[in-house]
Amino acid sequence: MLIAFDSTQQALRAEMLLEYAEIDIDICPTPKEITAGCALSIHFPAAELEQVKDILTSEHVDIRGIFEHTAEGYEQRL
Repeated sequence: MLIAFDSTQQALRAEMLLEYAEIDIDICPTPKEITAGCALSIHFPAAELEQVKDILTSEHVDIRGIFEHTAEGYEQRL
């Protein structure tokens, strides 16, 4: 799964929150298929989707969306 952001500030904030929650994440460039205002995205395991959504919602982190990589590209899940 991948989280795309509209700002670098929100991406860095999400990184800190998810690492604090001990979720396995990777910072990566935003794929060109996803239009976002920020060049940073965060990859995380699909099994952690509910916990990630809960953290982002409770901490009011602004995101462009959560995407899943499929054979056709990226599909938005949130």
